[in-house]
Amino acid sequence: MPDDAGVYKINNHLALVLTTDFFPPVVDNPYDYGRIAVANSLSDIYAMGGKPVAGLNIVGFPEKESPDILKDILKGGSDVAYKAGVPIIGGHSIKNPEPIYGLAVTGIINPNKIISKQGAKPGDVIVLTKPLGTGILTTALKKNIITEEQIGECVETMAMLNKAASEVMVKVGVNGATDITGFGLLGHLLEMAKFSDVTISIDANAVPLLDMVIDLAKQNVYPGGTKSNYEYVRNSTYYDPQITFETAIAFCDAQTSGGLAISLPRRKAKRLLNMIKEKHPKAALIGEVMERSEWLLKVKKG
Repeated sequence: MPDDAGVYKINNHLALVLTTDFFPPVVDNPYDYGRIAVANSLSDIYAMGGKPVAGLNIVGFPEKESPDILKDILKGGSDVAYKAGVPIIGGHSIKNPEPIYGLAVTGIINPNKIISKQGAKPGDVIVLTKPLGTGILTTALKKNIITEEQIGECVETMAMLNKAASEVMVKVGVNGATDITGFGLLGHLLEMAKFSDVTISIDANAVPLLDMVIDLAKQNVYPGGTKSNYEYVRNSTYYDPQITFETAIAFCDAQTSGGLAISLPRRKAKRLLNMIKEKHPKAALIGEVMERSEWLLKVKKG
């Protein structure tokens, strides 16, 4: 069963959580790129309720580019890792036609308290901690449809750590979780539904979106991966007739460093949302978990 990170059990009370992630720039600013890459790399550990303890830099960089650019990338990454309390203790670099950056991360977890994708239960609700749309907005940036100044909120969303949300969900006690990255909200929830043997129903009105996302989707501005996600979930998803293609595309948008989707008993949802409100002001209860039916996912309007 695929999960967000690999787990190596050491004893009955301690296991290592291991993951790696890296990608080319999604924004023009090198410092912001570094921040986003490290926040994204740590996310898989947080999604499982683990505590990241050390990271190794993974770097590819063009020989002819200014070393100052690489310095800014690494500074951005280092600053976010410091904020997370995760020392970067080494790494490896290669020459590459375009920059790539990320981390290999080691974390720790109690093997009896792992939060996985397969834990969602009928009667649970789904909380999403970050707004969607980073893939659409960064694609618009690459196409010069919008400027970097217009996606300030998007950049800060991607650079935001999932640390606080992870610590709160561990404290509150939840049944399942995953982070929303390349497969989009619906792609990752489909995995959760499949492995938990349930159906997940989403209230389209409740899902938080970044500004301009729907307008850009109406202009057919979205990554190729987003359209692939839409096709991937199509045969498992029921959409209310009122759900537009643009809304469906936004829910399938391939995210970089997205939030956590958390499945937990309804009676705990208000407490969790109140506890993460300061760090995740746009977190929202977006749906519910039901007994498995013909459709693994349902997207409804209200």
